[in-house]
Amino acid sequence: MQISERAVGDVVIVDVSGKITLGDGGDAMLKDKMRSLIQQGQKKVLLNLGEVSYVDSAGLGEIVQAYATVTKSGGALKLMNTTKRIKDLLSITKLLTVFDTYDSEAEAVTSFSKPK
Repeated sequence: MQISERAVGDVVIVDVSGKITLGDGGDAMLKDKMRSLIQQGQKKVLLNLGEVSYVDSAGLGEIVQAYATVTKSGGALKLMNTTKRIKDLLSITKLLTVFDTYDSEAEAVTSFSKPK
């Protein structure tokens, strides 16, 4: 798994590519990245999953943990470019009701400035 980050206004976009699975060392990478962003005071985090080829149950747990970490600190984490496989996984586990998901970056970034 590779992770990079970029900013669009006050929103941090975390681009993830590869597999999010147990045992590839990637699980700690995502956790560390979220912790680092929170320590930097970032409150609006967008997880771009467009280049993720596979997510197992442990990987899904990492995404949920990232959500919890950001939310606990008063921030918001949203998902964008979820593949059909990831969408199906979120649907089966009922997590689609937890995460805000978007298909376009512009729509996702704009969603942070809209009142709930």
